[in-house]
Amino acid sequence: MASTTALTPAQANARLHELTVVDVRTPGEYASGHLPGAHNVPLDHLDAALPALRAAADRGGLLLVCASGARSAQASRRLAEQDIAAATLTGGTTAWTRLGHDTHRPVGARTPWAMDRQVRLAAGSLVLTGLLAGRRRSAARRLSAGVAGGLVLSALTNTCGMAAILAKLPHNQPRATDLEDTLAALAG
Repeated sequence: MASTTALTPAQANARLHELTVVDVRTPGEYASGHLPGAHNVPLDHLDAALPALRAAADRGGLLLVCASGARSAQASRRLAEQDIAAATLTGGTTAWTRLGHDTHRPVGARTPWAMDRQVRLAAGSLVLTGLLAGRRRSAARRLSAGVAGGLVLSALTNTCGMAAILAKLPHNQPRATDLEDTLAALAG
């Protein structure tokens, strides 16, 4: 099993020219701003990308990136199980941009909402719906309680089931040609 490491934004910035950067966020999040030269391979497409990621790792260092570091750490563990060494960016793109490092956006790309914003909208809408419907049918308040419980579980486990569901929506999916081009570039 390969080892997993973590790089701070300063360490990653110093080594950016020698690293192959793979952003495991959704295409919408990627379009909102990513590390220079980053390739977008959404976490739920990681298994299909294993051969290309192995080839990229064999050529040099592989750096996995997401918004906070949680999804890239999960991706790094999955790659390590396949004996592919990869580092993660501590704090993700949030820490990267907070320190003033450069980010790129695709030219002419429509910028969908970031995943955390999509989750807040969905969770808030469901809670509000449960409360309003609960005025007529008290059982509808269970919807609000379920969402609240899910948010607590999300915080305790540092995972988000709602984000996993929202990531499957069409606007959060890569176009087949984009993913194919990315995998070809990674395979080298």
